[in-house]
Amino acid sequence: MRMKLMTAENKVKILNVDFDFTTKESLLVELDTRIRQDKKTFVVTANPEIVMEAKKDESYLAIVNKADYVIADGIGVVIASKMLGTPLPERIAGYDLLMELLRMGNEKKWSAYFLGAKKDVIEKAINTIQKNYPSLHIAGWHDGYFDWDSSEIADEIAVKQPDLIFAALGFPRQEQWISQNIDTFQKGLFMGVGGSFDVIAGEVKRAPVAWQKLNAEWLYRLLKQPSRWRRMMALPDFLLKITKVKFTSRR
Repeated sequence: MRMKLMTAENKVKILNVDFDFTTKESLLVELDTRIRQDKKTFVVTANPEIVMEAKKDESYLAIVNKADYVIADGIGVVIASKMLGTPLPERIAGYDLLMELLRMGNEKKWSAYFLGAKKDVIEKAINTIQKNYPSLHIAGWHDGYFDWDSSEIADEIAVKQPDLIFAALGFPRQEQWISQNIDTFQKGLFMGVGGSFDVIAGEVKRAPVAWQKLNAEWLYRLLKQPSRWRRMMALPDFLLKITKVKFTSRR
């Protein structure tokens, strides 16, 4: 019996995570509309590591699947979708999506709040963003070291009502924080952005364009940061489980 992979509202299910069947261009049009209409929006950019975390943690899976958009951030996810018979149209890198939203925010004079990273890193990132996107209003920022049980940051965001809220707390914490606090807010696009502030701040270099085009950013990061090898083991494990699902669905 062949497994049905498509779910409601044009989704593609990969190890129970519901990915949106969309391109970056189409997604940006939709997000622009939602922001202009003051619709709260939760975006998860999911790579194989996030999928594997969701597979072992049902509460995290529920958080991810409650997001308004779950985007394929990782070539492994796109490969998996092809293996399972419902190929996603393209990879949408979370960093690229962040930069496009900053560009749009600058053009449309939106406001943004930034949460996460070390204090010196986020300070450098904010300075860079202010320089490169002068018409984007910085509603506020806070480093990633705070009392999780305190509502101080959420209260500040609720009062300032920024259009864009980026949480660089690493998975699963960034999605957990957004899910835990999103009901507090009336508007805003919320997105976890992992280590993106480190890249913006110049603390970490992104892979050269040639590596990006080859979908080998993961290998570049591993070569630059060999300590990441344990995290990278999620990819072969992920593809192994996809292979098992593929052959099981054919029975």
